[in-house]
Amino acid sequence: MNRMPVAERREQLVEAALTVASRDGIEAATVRAVAAEAGVSLGVVHYCFQDKDELLRAMAHAITERNTVRGLEDLPQGLPPATAIEYAIEAVWASISGTRGSQLLSYELTTASLRSAELNKVAMEQYEGQWAAATQVLEAIGHAADVSWSMDAEEIARIVVAVVDGYSLAWLVDGDAEKALRGLHGLGGYLATLTVPRDGAAATEPATDPALAAPAADPAGAA
Repeated sequence: MNRMPVAERREQLVEAALTVASRDGIEAATVRAVAAEAGVSLGVVHYCFQDKDELLRAMAHAITERNTVRGLEDLPQGLPPATAIEYAIEAVWASISGTRGSQLLSYELTTASLRSAELNKVAMEQYEGQWAAATQVLEAIGHAADVSWSMDAEEIARIVVAVVDGYSLAWLVDGDAEKALRGLHGLGGYLATLTVPRDGAAATEPATDPALAAPAADPAGAA
């Protein structure tokens, strides 16, 4: 067996683990199966990873990296907010539809993590990464269209992740990319109502989200 730096060996083992998980499911990605897939001894895997939990965390990080939205660095400047959002939605969908295997593994890993107290942190790290990525997308839109947001960007990011998650999972089930993309553009329309020009004037007539609106006053009056 050829010797290689530990960092390089870890990458090799993570790739082997992802191959096994893609083919046979997350539960099949045991240390023994990963060693066999990579063509190394069990000792090599244990040398690079303390246990299976550490290996699964490395897999989660690799999947998150693969699922990262590409192309937003090329977002043209000076776009109207709705156009910038549409551009970002297309980039998000291209990233999702181009990494179907990684998307499916991401859901499997989340579920497996929630069933294990030792791995629960993996699921949390996955979502923290998704929320951070969504926040970066919102920042890219704001920079391109010279707008800010009428709500806290981190709160909007949670909405974005929840909706994208839902349409992505539905697409994995029914394979209907057209409906998924149409739904995501509906999300984009909602996001456009939350944009505010940097000078503070409303970019669009903000829509009132019933879930966020303040409760109406009791016409009978409070006692």
